[in-house]
Amino acid sequence: MQEIGQDPEMRAQLGATNPRMTVRGLSLWYGAKQALKDVSFDLHQREVLAFIGPSGCGKSTALKCLNRMHDGVRGVRIDGEIRFDGSEIYNDATDPPVYRRRFGWVAQKPNPFPWSIYENIAYGARIHGLAAGKAALDDHVEDCLRRAMLWEEVKESLHAKTGLDLSGGQQQRLCIARALGTQPDVLLMDEPTGSIDPIATARVEELMVDLGRTHSVVVITHSMMQARRVADRVAHFHMGELVAIGTTKEIFTNPQDKRTMDFITGAVG
Repeated sequence: MQEIGQDPEMRAQLGATNPRMTVRGLSLWYGAKQALKDVSFDLHQREVLAFIGPSGCGKSTALKCLNRMHDGVRGVRIDGEIRFDGSEIYNDATDPPVYRRRFGWVAQKPNPFPWSIYENIAYGARIHGLAAGKAALDDHVEDCLRRAMLWEEVKESLHAKTGLDLSGGQQQRLCIARALGTQPDVLLMDEPTGSIDPIATARVEELMVDLGRTHSVVVITHSMMQARRVADRVAHFHMGELVAIGTTKEIFTNPQDKRTMDFITGAVG
């Protein structure tokens, strides 16, 4: 894994593609409190975009806007535009539950279902009709576990163990496999290594880089070193504003905004 950013050739190809998602002029209020202020950025296919910034700066709020997780939250008001494959996501024609199926979500703390390892993944595929028959479902479960780098560790206990029987790092990889189980276009990860040990963190980081070759991935991280290792691009949030976005190398070696320089060097936290 490269220390700063990923393959430069891939970055050049990324710049030539149409964005998968576009966010323009996004502002959000919780009641009278403004949490996001005129945020604009693109999300491309096959990239890892890292959100960095201090606690309470708007990272999680922005992440949840992408898959409409604020719907129904009392007192929330949103202005601006978010488009997915060219279509506005907050229009009347968009069915929120159907739209959210295009996203996989991985939380900070592993939260596997208290069911068998197999059923953790099979459940979503089954209810969405993604596998016809047991053989196809078996193949689908195996594929998701392999992509999450977990298959070899659990293949002998798919039905004998529950997700809760696994170690913390294995549980998080199971949650990633579960997210992949519904065949999402975009993976949203909110500090996915925030509650696991360093060895497990390294496995999940390797997995994030690998998934960025096939998916759009947005990850929130408080670790500057993690952002340097896994991200193709980095977005720095500060007090509800997106103050800098660029390639990982640009952000970490030549930041244009003093607030970004202060944050990545530890002058402010």
